[in-house]
Amino acid sequence: MAIDGGCYCGALRYRIDGPTPRGGLCYCRACQHASGGSPNAFVLVRPEDFAWTRGTPARFRRPDLPVPVTREFCADCGTQVTTIRPGQPARIVKVGSFDQPQDWPGPGFAIFTIEKAPWHILPPGLPAFDGLPPAR
Repeated sequence: MAIDGGCYCGALRYRIDGPTPRGGLCYCRACQHASGGSPNAFVLVRPEDFAWTRGTPARFRRPDLPVPVTREFCADCGTQVTTIRPGQPARIVKVGSFDQPQDWPGPGFAIFTIEKAPWHILPPGLPAFDGLPPAR
């Protein structure tokens, strides 16, 4: 299944070509900052299934954090597109950057729910973890 996506202004484009990626909702404070306050809907994509097809993303990394992630975004419009987490082989891709986000089957889990705001909605029945889920 191919998923195309990119930033708001179109300067960055990508393609995911492989099995439908699994994903979830992240309620951590960093994702809340990046999204403007909401939890972040994301999918985990194998490196070999992801390719930039237009543009080169700008990158940001907070060196003061114990495990800093690298956030890739559009330097022109600011859209957050991907995150690279040390030790995680999969690329984290923001569902909001998909051309057709409504085609995504939805989150399979929620993480960092201990950091969610009281007004954040956690879908009923969704497996939820205070932090990262246990390794499989």
